[in-house]
Amino acid sequence: MDFALLGGGRWGCALARHLGSLGHRVLLFDRNPYVVEEVNKGRHPYAKGLELKGVRATGDLEEALGFSLYVFLALPVQVIRGVLQGSNMAGKVFISASKGLEVGTQRRVSEVLQELEPSVEVLCLSGPSFASEVARGLPTALVLAGKNLEEMERIRKCISSDTFRVYLSTDLVGVELGGALKNVIAIACGISDGLGFGENARASLITRGLAEMVRIGVELGARKETFYGLSGVGDLFLTASSSQSRNRSFGFLLGQGLSVEEALERLNQTVEGIHTARAVYELSKRKNLHAPLSSAVYRVVAEGLSPQASALELLKRPPHNPFESP
Repeated sequence: MDFALLGGGRWGCALARHLGSLGHRVLLFDRNPYVVEEVNKGRHPYAKGLELKGVRATGDLEEALGFSLYVFLALPVQVIRGVLQGSNMAGKVFISASKGLEVGTQRRVSEVLQELEPSVEVLCLSGPSFASEVARGLPTALVLAGKNLEEMERIRKCISSDTFRVYLSTDLVGVELGGALKNVIAIACGISDGLGFGENARASLITRGLAEMVRIGVELGARKETFYGLSGVGDLFLTASSSQSRNRSFGFLLGQGLSVEEALERLNQTVEGIHTARAVYELSKRKNLHAPLSSAVYRVVAEGLSPQASALELLKRPPHNPFESP
């Protein structure tokens, strides 16, 4: 098949390499001339020694959108609207691999795309998947969510391999939210680790973070059970516990005493959880949601509260419910 792919970051290039390895033709769009040049030389821009086969690159968005009916989306969530506004999206099938919520509107990626062009069909590909491991062909399991089962099954067959296992879900809302909300909890876990709170604390944050994700998700129309699958607990565990995670690493640097600006400069990568924390904070205020962990992360990254003070507030906070429950 032919696939367009928007976004030449680490995740976009990992997906492009995977699709090319299966024999598909991929046209990758990115505005960075270096990425376009490297890809057109058959080289992975971020992983020395890895080749890209069957992949071309362009800096022309309309050329990419005209290449195929099927468009993979791997752009940072906050730039999607600006990049695609006014483009020819009509009738396309978007497979979103971007995780996050749009600040200001609090919309999921599928909602942003369908607001820009109501005729598009949107699927979401999510789950525990570090770009570096996907690029190297290491075993990965993901979930593809949407409403059109026939289309989902067609795409699943096209993108699956022995080391890239894809399951299906009809809970688009839950799968999108799972991929977005876990980044905020991962920042909280990183802060805890940076403060030296230990593994007991991290396990507690992951567990209560999952409960928070379920509460928010169900309130927004997701199915509870979705969060106990790959796009929920699977992605949360990976992102909150590994040093490969940019969100957890960002939180760790904050816990070590760096400012938000210093931590971002050190990482030199997009940290989507920062924006999602803002969006969740806005949502929690508007819908009266109980989201103490997300609110604590927001106060650190947006209001300048010290990680130590934020942790103390959480520790002193009485349980919302004396019984353990989502």
